[in-house]
Amino acid sequence: MKVEFAPLSLPLQRRLQTAAVAQWIFSFLCLAQCCTVAFITLFFTRFWLVSALYAAWWLIDREKPSKGGRRIHVLRNCIVWRYMRDYFPITLLKTAELDPRQNYLVGFHPHGVLAAGAFLNFCTEASGFSTLFPGITPHLMMLSLWFRIPFFRDYAMSGGLVASDKESASYVLQKPEGGNLLAIIVGGAQEALDARPGSFTLLLKNRKGFVRLAIQHGTPLVPAFSFGENDLFDQVKNPKGSWLRRIQHWLQQIMGISLPLFHARGIFQYSFGLIPYRRPICTVVGKPIPVQKKYKPSEEEVDQVHQKYLKELSELFEKHKAKYNVPEDSHLEFI
Repeated sequence: MKVEFAPLSLPLQRRLQTAAVAQWIFSFLCLAQCCTVAFITLFFTRFWLVSALYAAWWLIDREKPSKGGRRIHVLRNCIVWRYMRDYFPITLLKTAELDPRQNYLVGFHPHGVLAAGAFLNFCTEASGFSTLFPGITPHLMMLSLWFRIPFFRDYAMSGGLVASDKESASYVLQKPEGGNLLAIIVGGAQEALDARPGSFTLLLKNRKGFVRLAIQHGTPLVPAFSFGENDLFDQVKNPKGSWLRRIQHWLQQIMGISLPLFHARGIFQYSFGLIPYRRPICTVVGKPIPVQKKYKPSEEEVDQVHQKYLKELSELFEKHKAKYNVPEDSHLEFI
């Protein structure tokens, strides 16, 4: 006998969606600190052996974030990510087929405040990545700093996050049989400082390391633009040259991460809080740009491919912007 469950009421669905987003925000703003405190505290309790054994495992496993990570499919398919998807909602749009016999390097733009679209589309199955791109295994690069945090590192790797260093990128892109996709948020933490509604400024003009990496491995470059990524939070004004911007840059140089002062809505009220606004995000994945392999490309060769990438990214944005309520007179600005 087939058992049918009554559909959840809309208010309950809304609460579950908000809770899912709240736990995601917590995981990246607070969980890392909690994991560190728990790891240290356990040493001074009768459960000290837990931290001791984990420390030994951590030492043995220390290279894993640079060796493709360790994804856990049960966590990637967890229902909480589907609630998070529906909160905004977040969608993933394919514009071209990706051959599973090749590896790919995806440039993701823009960073936004917390890169919600990048995380949900590449680190979970909520938007149906494996259905859209069969035979392709996605990886998303994250600052290596996060993989130095006990327990949290394993949580991060479970979704497909890998360390953001050259060794890590090369490991993913040199898979002989193909089928790997490496997504890089090119603008990085610095670009997050310019993430605010209506902004289409990308920190990309002089960022060419990902292009050089693609040439060295002969890996096709794929531009991806996430419409709505910058609309999730408001940010305290921090124009270039202001005292706030100087402090943020100084802290970024010290810690490796930027600290945008953002705000949006709360869990039980809509006037102020750290929960993002309910605004749709659509990540559009463009067509691959073929790259000729060369171990030591010249600056001219890198510039040539870089210019082609900028052109393809701009065309992708212009072609799809009308669907996502972007004003006709708005264009990408590369700085």
